[in-house]
Amino acid sequence: MRRTSTSPLRAQDDRTPVTVRALRGVALPLLLIAALASPVAAQLQLTPQPQPPAKKSESGVKKRQDSKKAAPKRENPKADAKSDSKSDTKSDSKATSKGQPKEAAPAVPDDPNVDLAYGAFQRGAYGEAFRIASKRAQEQSDPKAMTLLGELYANGLGVSRNDAKALDWYKQAADRGDREATFALAMMRIGGRGAPANREEGAKLLAFAAKLGSAPAAYNLALLNIEGQLFPQDLKRAAELFKQAADAGNAQAQYALAMFYKEGRGGLPKDEAETARLLHAAAVADNLDAQVEYAIALFNGTGTPRDEAGAVALLWKASRRGSPIAQNRLARVLATGTGAPKDMVEGMKWHLIAKSGGNGDLMLDEMLAHMSTEDRAKAEDAARRWLSGRAKTP
Repeated sequence: MRRTSTSPLRAQDDRTPVTVRALRGVALPLLLIAALASPVAAQLQLTPQPQPPAKKSESGVKKRQDSKKAAPKRENPKADAKSDSKSDTKSDSKATSKGQPKEAAPAVPDDPNVDLAYGAFQRGAYGEAFRIASKRAQEQSDPKAMTLLGELYANGLGVSRNDAKALDWYKQAADRGDREATFALAMMRIGGRGAPANREEGAKLLAFAAKLGSAPAAYNLALLNIEGQLFPQDLKRAAELFKQAADAGNAQAQYALAMFYKEGRGGLPKDEAETARLLHAAAVADNLDAQVEYAIALFNGTGTPRDEAGAVALLWKASRRGSPIAQNRLARVLATGTGAPKDMVEGMKWHLIAKSGGNGDLMLDEMLAHMSTEDRAKAEDAARRWLSGRAKTP
């Protein structure tokens, strides 16, 4: 392993080129499957990241145009815990244990101009959402209601999880041209949920959803173009799809496109300013890799005005979120006192944490080798406590 520079911060490619590091796992078909281990609308990731809870799913159920229409407020907004059948119903006691009241509020007449089902979904009243969506799906063949039913079954919200029923509802909505259902159906077909996996069909559905304007579909289709298994590898097409998704606000696509501009891939020129702009957008949207990259760009003034204080603040945030690269850079900052007050004990703590995550640093090993036994013991104890607390976090 070669020695790293004594500069406190360098770009992530001082060990492995960022684009290679970020995209290395994309060629593995298992990545596509793993992405669907959690809620069906979860996206493929450029780098492994903890899956968000269902309420932050990228599912189109949360992104359709009528999502801004709030359901009328009630004086007693209690959730309805009913489902479609006794076999699918979750017990009232179970719902109550999750903080959901088991009594339903008085029924409100359905208004075709207001999405009461989605309003209930947003409030966490999944039983009520299921009841309203079921009625709309059956009586009006409403594709949005069908998509919502797919979401509820796929994630076990208000009903027992049932991938086969989720697949069926998503398909009915997709057949009626619903963009979000088409994306969700594509991911289920790729991951083999509800039926045997069919990646070819999934890829076609992703392409159709992307044409309809689905940002997560465009992002995942770009990954398939990088993978080069279902069709020939096409980085230029991947860049176009990343741009489509990035322009629509998809943080993963913004990060991926930034890496393309950083390395000059996919027919794009190297552009430090555009790289920094995209990294900033993705970092604001809480993309962990983007936060690390943007912190480094800020610290070094690469493509953006230099801001060491802002960079260190981002490194602290990314370090606490578990990024070994951010932890290593933060350790350098603290050990050298560049950009933040010098603190050898805290620097040693983050160095040890970064090493436990696979990011060693010979420069820091040498720099911190002369610490007193007492200070080293403090750092080691702090690192153990942090790692122990991290391990206990669900």
